[in-house]
Amino acid sequence: MKRIGMLICAVLSAGSLVYANAVRTVGSGTGFFIFWVLLAVCFMLLLAAIRLDWFSKLPKRLRAVCVVCVCTFVAAFLGIEGCILNTFHAEAPPNLDYIVVLGAQVRKNGPSKVLKYRLEEARAYMKQNPDTICILSGGKGKNEPVAEAVGMSNYMVANGIDPARLKLETKSLTTAENLSNSRHLMEMDATVGIVTNNFHVFRAVQTAKRYGLRDAVGIAAPSSKKYLLNNMVREFFAEIKFLFSTLGH
Repeated sequence: MKRIGMLICAVLSAGSLVYANAVRTVGSGTGFFIFWVLLAVCFMLLLAAIRLDWFSKLPKRLRAVCVVCVCTFVAAFLGIEGCILNTFHAEAPPNLDYIVVLGAQVRKNGPSKVLKYRLEEARAYMKQNPDTICILSGGKGKNEPVAEAVGMSNYMVANGIDPARLKLETKSLTTAENLSNSRHLMEMDATVGIVTNNFHVFRAVQTAKRYGLRDAVGIAAPSSKKYLLNNMVREFFAEIKFLFSTLGH
């Protein structure tokens, strides 16, 4: 049994390192690949703990605290991931006044794959609802040639969307800023849908409601299956951060 546990830890550690490299090389503009490196280190420490029987050598109270902490973390993780999955296929009602496309990385050759998913979802909705106005929200990051909103607008116009139906918000650098700034580009009583990737819908709608878009609905765009695990785990920590930030409101 001990050998099986050690083997599992070794495999998970190696797998985490391989996945970390895959996430890093995709060049998504985030440093979250470091999480997978740290996870690999944790699995190696767990392997050592199993081999040297560290856990049984701990005082009973400390062991109990460790078990409670692990169980609490697992429960929180499963609960939040369940909420994220619940909005994975979110669809908006027809004839919304506005849809807001949340920005993501723009490269020299155009929107990243993640952003293209969002733009294609927005384009499909606009074709079905010809009176809906689209707000493209996103500023210019350090590793981007233009503001995300500008890159998105270029893509939408090149793919048949009337520029008159587009509004650009070019200052925001976070989801909170996306939604706070976009709110000022629409009427107070406007109906609005938030277009983002499926793993991001749950937190995006929560954020929209915090900033006054109380009737906002999510519109889920697809995402890359290869990096879905990374995105889901990252969203867990982002949601924890969001929940703690609400304590000050």
